[in-house]
Amino acid sequence: MGEIVGAGLLAHVPTIVLPEHTRRELNEGQETTLVTGLRRLRQDVFATADYDTVVVLDSHWATTVEFVVTAQPRRAGLYTSEELPRGMCRMPYDYPGDPELAHSVASFAAEHGTWITPIDDAYLPVYYATLNLWKYLGEGLPDKRWVSIGVCQTGDVEDHLRLGRALADGIAATDRKVLLIASGALSHTFWPLRELRDHEASDPVHIFSPEAREADLRRIAWFTEGRHDEVLRTMPEFRAHRPEAGFSHYLMLAGALGESRCTARARQYGAYENSVGTGQAHLWFDRPAGGWTAPASASASRPATTSAQSGETAHA
Repeated sequence: MGEIVGAGLLAHVPTIVLPEHTRRELNEGQETTLVTGLRRLRQDVFATADYDTVVVLDSHWATTVEFVVTAQPRRAGLYTSEELPRGMCRMPYDYPGDPELAHSVASFAAEHGTWITPIDDAYLPVYYATLNLWKYLGEGLPDKRWVSIGVCQTGDVEDHLRLGRALADGIAATDRKVLLIASGALSHTFWPLRELRDHEASDPVHIFSPEAREADLRRIAWFTEGRHDEVLRTMPEFRAHRPEAGFSHYLMLAGALGESRCTARARQYGAYENSVGTGQAHLWFDRPAGGWTAPASASASRPATTSAQSGETAHA
């Protein structure tokens, strides 16, 4: 029986793959802790843990009529970003996929009232929300498989939770030990172009608004306390601050980990940082000794998350 052995909410911002001298120029001479944090996370988890496959819940990949999971036996090529080709240009990548796991996840779609299609097309695009993290956490580990699942831009909160539930069942139906990554930001409003270059440093003072900064910090505190129930209960409030992809990358993660009953506490790698107005952090959840969820008796008083907490998924 397969299992999820670790999970993270991780930042993938383009800054992390720029040359170090450029990163320092943008950050008042300092290295960003989003880089040093990923390096420590690789040492602590990705280079040492017992796992077979990494599944990336990719906030940059927006589908429309279904969820899609990559099913290629291998993905390799050169990547140039349409968003920032000056900084992400001809980046090489080469890693094995996991077709068996992809098909297993898709086989649980109907059971959870959703639509999931495994795609093995060699020309299916890959996105930097996956690749930037693979460069730090997967490159040089050739035996580790990587799979991506996109958000669905027509899906609401409940739809993304359902994807997560199907993902957990698909993993359990195999022999895989899996690390999950929700790849994306917290609040996600950019400064306008003519102001943007005044706000490139990582100091959170540059977050687009004090209210967005406070909303991010509140959720980071809840994550470190294992209060996924509070994060889910307040999704409508948080969506007012335009989290990346409507925070759907996290919702898929939460669906896989037990939703409001999940009690996993986050370890933060690096600081909470700004990226041209958006809130970024690396948060890692180790599997609790007793499992991802609290016993039913311990969580009975916690509010359940339902489809009433729905909203539009905004891709950015």
